[in-house]
Amino acid sequence: MFYEVNYPQPEPGQKQISALVVLNPAESRRLLAKATVALPEVQNAYKNGIIIIGRGITAAFVSEELFGIKIENKSNQTAGLICNGITNANPGAPPCTWHVVRKGKVMEGADSNVEILDFGPDDVFIKGGNAIDMEGNAGIFASGAKGGTIGMCWPIVTPRGSHLIMPIGLEKLVPSVIEAAKHTGHYYFKYSMGLPAKLMPVVLGKVLTEIQAIGVMTGARAYHLGAGGVGGSEGAVVLALEGDEKRVEKAFEFVKSIKGEPPVSPPDEFRVSSAKDYNYDAMAQFATLGGV
Repeated sequence: MFYEVNYPQPEPGQKQISALVVLNPAESRRLLAKATVALPEVQNAYKNGIIIIGRGITAAFVSEELFGIKIENKSNQTAGLICNGITNANPGAPPCTWHVVRKGKVMEGADSNVEILDFGPDDVFIKGGNAIDMEGNAGIFASGAKGGTIGMCWPIVTPRGSHLIMPIGLEKLVPSVIEAAKHTGHYYFKYSMGLPAKLMPVVLGKVLTEIQAIGVMTGARAYHLGAGGVGGSEGAVVLALEGDEKRVEKAFEFVKSIKGEPPVSPPDEFRVSSAKDYNYDAMAQFATLGGV
């Protein structure tokens, strides 16, 4: 479901204006990361509870914003990714091991599988995704035999009522996550351009797209107008910002401040060298995971 934003009421006498903005994928990730860190649930858990940041590229942006650090080659922070035209995985260790916080203290190299067992209703798990639909359902590709990170956290955060915060850009908008999930699976495909995966539907996570992020950060309303581009703007989203003049001005300046975010480079290692090297055989590529 989409994160619920409490938009302020229009102020009397304020002129209503609009602005058009374009965000490339890396810029969207930076926007989402800033908004994620600003959420009251995250701020409260940082001071009084537990935060776990799942592996992912957007998660690397979140770590940078939360800890005030710089992660070089953020794609090394993820396990699975889409790169060079195929679905793939990074077999290397993540460069940042600051992914668990307990009452404001970073636990270097902590084991998320252990720390999550102490989760309560005020604790926060942060996880990006691969798909989002208009109903607010999120989808996460899982190639791992145990369902990946979402397979680990979902059975714990859901019954305990913990917060699952999911920053996902609108470049990943699909018609229906539920319908898409029916047509995926580890053993579903005979041929595959990369690792075969199951799209895991997540229906109760609190999803932040650029729309919710702008609302959280500025109080302005954002509307999705279009997507796509060329020359480095592939995957870009076009938005309209609307509201009181001072809020739209704030939102426009905020978006301007993140323009120029450099694109994310490929990881240093890949599980699958090339789908063509495996004759596009889905099971041969799946075997590169070694049952992980």
